[in-house]
Amino acid sequence: MSHIYNLAIIGAGPAGIATAVEGYMQGIRDIVLLEKDVNHNSTIRKYYKDNKRVDKDWKGQKVELDGRIYFVDGTKETTLDFFDEILEYHSVELQTHVEVQSIEKKEDGIFEIFMAGKTIKAKKVVVTIGRMGKPNKPSYKVPAGIKKKIGYTLDGCSEGEKILVVGGGDSAVEYAVDLSEKNDVVICYRRETFRRANPTNQTNIANAIMHKEVKPILGINIDALEDVEGRVKVMFNEVEHEVFDRVIYAIGGTTPSAFLSSSGIKEEDGKPVHDNNYETNIEGLFVAGDITQESGGSIALGLNHGYAIACFIQGERLVSKD
Repeated sequence: MSHIYNLAIIGAGPAGIATAVEGYMQGIRDIVLLEKDVNHNSTIRKYYKDNKRVDKDWKGQKVELDGRIYFVDGTKETTLDFFDEILEYHSVELQTHVEVQSIEKKEDGIFEIFMAGKTIKAKKVVVTIGRMGKPNKPSYKVPAGIKKKIGYTLDGCSEGEKILVVGGGDSAVEYAVDLSEKNDVVICYRRETFRRANPTNQTNIANAIMHKEVKPILGINIDALEDVEGRVKVMFNEVEHEVFDRVIYAIGGTTPSAFLSSSGIKEEDGKPVHDNNYETNIEGLFVAGDITQESGGSIALGLNHGYAIACFIQGERLVSKD
C-alpha cells in the first residue's frame, strides 16, 4: 500500500498495452498493467478462431497510426506474438489474474485501485477494459438444465452436433462457417442480411448457405429457450421451433456500466464521458479502447488512444522514476 505507481492501466488489450509501451517510450517509469485473465489480449485469444485474419483497417475503417507501435495486418497468432514481443522489450509490469472492482481518488489526488484481496495506488489510471469482457447475453431466461449448452465462443463444441449460432457480425459468421465443416449448423440473425460482417465473411457465409452447409434463419427473433431432456429447444418468432445440441451467442458485448459507475465515471449514450485526451470527468482517470467506440474492435484506434493518453500525461510532466 505504500508504493505508488506512476501509471496503472486496467486491461491488457491493444489499448492498454499501447498506453503502457507508449508511456514507457516517452519516459514514464513504474507502470503496472492489470489483467483479470491469464494473459494479455484475452478477447483475441477467446473470441478469435485460430488463424483468423486481423486487419489494421478494421471493417475497412482507414486509421493512420499516430504512435511508435507499428502494427500491420496479420492473423490471430501473429498479432499475439507481436504484443508478446513489445511487452517483453519494454519494462512494463504485467499482473494477471487480478480483477479490479473499483477505483477511488483520494483527497491527496492519488488513486486507490481495489481488487479482490489487495489494493494498489497510482498517480494516473487508464481503464481499457473491452466490451467483450462482458458479452451480450439473451434477454430471455436460460433454463438451468441447459446452461452448459449455451456459449459465447467455440469452447465446448464437439463434432456431429446440431448447433445454432445467433448473431450477424464477423464472429457469428466465422463461427457458423467454421463449425459447418463437422456439424449441422443454423445461423439466426434478426436482420435480413449480414451487412455488419466484412466483405470476406459475407462471401463465405453466402457460399455456405448456397451449398446448404449452413441453414439461415434471417429476419427472425428468438422468444425463449426450453430444456428438452438436456437439449435446447429454441422458440423462434414466426417460424417453427427447433431443438439443438448447443446454442452459441455472438451478439457483441456491453459497456461495463456497473464498474464505471462504482468508480465515479459518468456515462452518456452507453459510453463513458471523456474529453479529447480521453480523460473522464475525474482528473487523472482516463478511458481508452473499445468502451469509447460506437462499435468496438479496431486495434489501430486502440493503439492511437494509448499514444494520445501517454502524450497528454507526459505533457503534464508526470514525475518519472529512473
